[in-house]
This record gives sequence, structure tokens and C-alpha cells, in this order.
Amino acid sequence: MKGSFHKLLSTTSDVGRPPALANEEVELPPGLQREAMPRHVAVIMDGNVRWAKQRGLHGSAGQRLPFATVSAAPTMGPAVAVEEELPPGLRHEAMPRHVAVIMDGNVRWARQRGLPSGAGHEAGVRSLRRMVELCGKWGVKVLTVFAFSYDNWVRPQVISYSGKYDIIQACKNISQKVKDGAVEVEEIDEGLIEQELETNCTEYPYPDLLIRTSGELRVSNFLLWQLAYTELFFVRALWPDFGEEEFIEALMSYQQRSRRYGGRDLQESSANSR
Repeated sequence: MKGSFHKLLSTTSDVGRPPALANEEVELPPGLQREAMPRHVAVIMDGNVRWAKQRGLHGSAGQRLPFATVSAAPTMGPAVAVEEELPPGLRHEAMPRHVAVIMDGNVRWARQRGLPSGAGHEAGVRSLRRMVELCGKWGVKVLTVFAFSYDNWVRPQVISYSGKYDIIQACKNISQKVKDGAVEVEEIDEGLIEQELETNCTEYPYPDLLIRTSGELRVSNFLLWQLAYTELFFVRALWPDFGEEEFIEALMSYQQRSRRYGGRDLQESSANSR
């Protein structure tokens, strides 16, 4: 993460468990009183760079992602990790492991209803909570959501995400390693670059499916390297209106596609070789 503003945006106490289940009360540790628990906790997450320097690492190693990445299954408790039956037409073996979402349309949603912009963002948070819940239920392992791009702000670069910057910072880190003699130029390959990208914190860094709401047909500088072979799904619904029905539609479209990762269709290649 490149700034505390995005650290706050990218963090929620409900990450890793469906919101509906996150509200269930559990037994408190000894010494804590339920009636005296704070209703709202805010955190200023400081010290990432110092943490990295203490370990002789590059400053970026201590940074969090400038977008929210939810690894659903590994962090869930036993009761939450049980996957539910999928909606009709969806297949467990064909579910994407990593879904990325460009959450677009919050402000337009609010303006259409004569509401302040903040109301659209609040509605967008409700849609995000529902999305996390569905991913946990249906076996999606990683959910990455994109809210703010550097291109949309007249503010310093340190508080926003940019796919281009992600690649640049990876190149700078590798250049420094070459300069320090830790890496030879001949050793630079895709794998080395991928280790320096900001998605290297998850087991599944490459989205299988990208969903963008609001009818816009572009990726807007989001995960430019990681989206090389991602299946894209664009929907007209504004993000606050994106719910279970729209997610099912996106998953159905994904499961009907033949993923070739840059290669030719196997059936087509077999037919042409006869």
C-alpha cells in the first residue's frame, strides 16, 4: 500500500468471513466484558516501512496492497469454510479461484436518486459485503476489488493504486537488486517480475475473472500485468445494484468460456491437424 488512506479503505474487520456470519457473537477471551466492548474501532496502521528496514528488506515489502484483496477460504473458521450448494447451472469444478471487480457507478447511482455522493458509497459497501459473502459460500478463493485509481484523483500518487506504477515499482526493485549484485540481468524473467508485483501476497495472484460494473468497457489501469489472460465481464448495472443475480450471470458467462491462455483451442487444433 502506498498510503494510510488506502490502508483504511482496504481493511475491514469482516474480511475473510461472510458479513452475515461475522455478526455472530463468539465467546470473548478471559478478562474482556461484552458490555464494555467498543462499538467502533479505528486503526492507523503505521510502521510498514520501518518493519521492512529492520529486516533488511525494500520498503515496499512492508506495504499492504493499494486495493482490497480478500482471501476468503483460508481465513474462515470451520463453520464458515463449508461451501454451500451452488445456484442451478453453476459447477464447483469450474468456479474461478480469483475474481477481481472494478466497483464503478456509486456516485451515478446516488445522483439518479437525488442523493449525496456519500449515499452511493454507502450502498456500494453493502454490495461489497454481499459479494464477499457469496464468494465465501461458493468457493471463490480470492476477491480483489478496485475502488480508486490514481488517474481519478488530483492528489499525490502515494494514496492511490495504478497498474502502471505497480510494474514500474517492480522494475525499480529488480534494478536495485541488479545494482546490489543480488540478481544477474540474465536472470530477469516473468517469474522475477511477478515476485515484485503487489499481488504476490496471495496464492492466486492472477484473476480468472474480472467484472466491471456501470457499462464501462475498459480496465482503467487496474492490474495491467495480472490481467493478461483474465476473462472479462462487463455489466450495465451500477455497483450498488450489483447483487447475487448479476454475479451468477457473470459466473455463468465465465464457465461457458474456453480458456486458452494465449494458445489455440484444443478441438480446433486437433481438427486442423487431420
